[in-house]
Amino acid sequence: MTSRTKRVALVAAVSTLSMIGLAACGGSSTPSPGSTGGGGNAAQPVKGGTLNMLGSGDVDQMDPNISYYSIGYLALRIWSRQLFSYPAIEGKTMKAAPDISQSMPTPGNGISEDGLTYTIKLRDGVKWDTNPARQVTAADFVRGIKRTCNPVQPFGGLPDYVTLIKGMSQFCDNFAKIKDKTAKGLADYMKDTDLPGVVAKDDLTLQFTLNHPASYFTDMLTMPAFSAAPEEYNKYLPGSAELAQHTISDGPYKVDSYTPTKKIQFSRNPAWDGASDPIHKAYVDKIVINETVTQDSTQQQLQTGSASADMEFDNFPPASQLPALIAKKDPNLNIGVTASSNPYIVFNTASPNNNGALGNVKVRQALEYALNRNNIIQVLGGPNTNDPLSHVLPSNIVGGEQNFDLYPYDASKAKQMLADAGFPNGITVKILYRNASEGSTKTYQTAQQDLSDAGIHVTGVPSPNADFYTKYLQVPSVAKRGVWDLAVAGWGSDWYGNAALSFFNPLFSGEPSFPPQGSNFGLYNNPATNDLIKQAANAKTEDEARTLWAKADKQVMSDAPFFPITQPKQANYHASQVHNAIYVPMFQNFDPTNVWLDPDKQGG
Repeated sequence: MTSRTKRVALVAAVSTLSMIGLAACGGSSTPSPGSTGGGGNAAQPVKGGTLNMLGSGDVDQMDPNISYYSIGYLALRIWSRQLFSYPAIEGKTMKAAPDISQSMPTPGNGISEDGLTYTIKLRDGVKWDTNPARQVTAADFVRGIKRTCNPVQPFGGLPDYVTLIKGMSQFCDNFAKIKDKTAKGLADYMKDTDLPGVVAKDDLTLQFTLNHPASYFTDMLTMPAFSAAPEEYNKYLPGSAELAQHTISDGPYKVDSYTPTKKIQFSRNPAWDGASDPIHKAYVDKIVINETVTQDSTQQQLQTGSASADMEFDNFPPASQLPALIAKKDPNLNIGVTASSNPYIVFNTASPNNNGALGNVKVRQALEYALNRNNIIQVLGGPNTNDPLSHVLPSNIVGGEQNFDLYPYDASKAKQMLADAGFPNGITVKILYRNASEGSTKTYQTAQQDLSDAGIHVTGVPSPNADFYTKYLQVPSVAKRGVWDLAVAGWGSDWYGNAALSFFNPLFSGEPSFPPQGSNFGLYNNPATNDLIKQAANAKTEDEARTLWAKADKQVMSDAPFFPITQPKQANYHASQVHNAIYVPMFQNFDPTNVWLDPDKQGG
């Protein structure tokens, strides 16, 4: 959300909590109990109409190189394209496919023999929505990647690749030191400073050079951070409100208007050519995102069949309603896979509250014992949609097959550990959560009860969805002031398969992963963990990496910087007039650029 979660990411990081998961083209299929749904029948796709999406929160950024959460990625799917993307095709939604790239690079065909050089040919005919329309070039991609480590608003997933791409660390370190941090100052640095590992060989040839082989690199390039950026973006600070009002599209739709926390309106991009785009079908004419609708109201409107309510944005079926929807095999419900840890409860190791108690590993371990994972899972919809997770890596991530639980629930042990740590009367903690989300709120309430049973007093810090990351978790000074002690966050894989790096580097790799460059919100730092992460990232074989990731997982959990809860299945719901609703795990929702609407319910 993430992250990435998100991814996330979030990726970033959105689930049935409304936090920040398959069917063939053409119709509606009846889901098996609690598993699938919402495709279509044999009718042919219909073009036209307005797709109305309902939510209660906003994107994190309207900037492809900076956005790092699932809801941001969902919006970007509409107006931004990447080198590689995940297609809305049943059975292929977790396998990277060419988007702006002409093909997938392979050893001997785009990937050098030593695995260090990737040469990518771009499609001709992919254009910016400028006047006149202009070809998206390799130089635009170089500019976009350089922007990710700008010193004003850097991309939160930098730890994924800053030490992997040749010269990136030095480029970013020097970028951070520039004195002129205006838009012009940033643009001048990027123009005058080469990035050796990312080079435009010609207008349609992009070349990456790595410091070491990385079998996951092509999958990593699916992240929007690696998007092209038009030269016009040099006029604005990355991630700024001004840039959000001057977006330029290379995707199937363009941004007509963006009112933060209220509404985003899209219409067809006149510069887009479907012949140059294998990922997006763009059946509807317009897409309107209403960000002012509550979670309960969203579900109610989608079930009534109103032409003004078609799909969710950041609101998903309330957890309390999932059992009934699953029991009746509602064909508009989809329960999809994720590669995520969502939600989890992060501990603020830098909090000054309680005389810095959360900086003490024994206190954090006591919190681990005091929290009851089963209780939280129950209020999130139960075990049918929430597999327990008691460590860092979900089971469908390479290296995540090691299943262990260092802290089985034990309130009495938690009390004793607190006393041994010098807190016989317990401590008082502040929990940050999203009060617009039923799941986030119930997680907070359940954690509050569990912790009170162990003698720990809890107060809540409610936050609007739009502020949760941008005004709280992504700002280290807020953590250091003790505004929050615990936070109900979430994380999703930045890419799929061989993706353990996308959990450890952004979340647990010490100071390089501190916000805003990373998503280590609790400012956890242990040299032993950092060293294991570096070893695993540079492992020569997947077997070696798997062993090292397992060791890193054990080390992180021994240090107890967070409380994992579940590797959830993602619940999504759409109205009956929506067809070809294909769930894409990357942004944990149906792909809005590939759905079509009934002719008699075309929205408006």
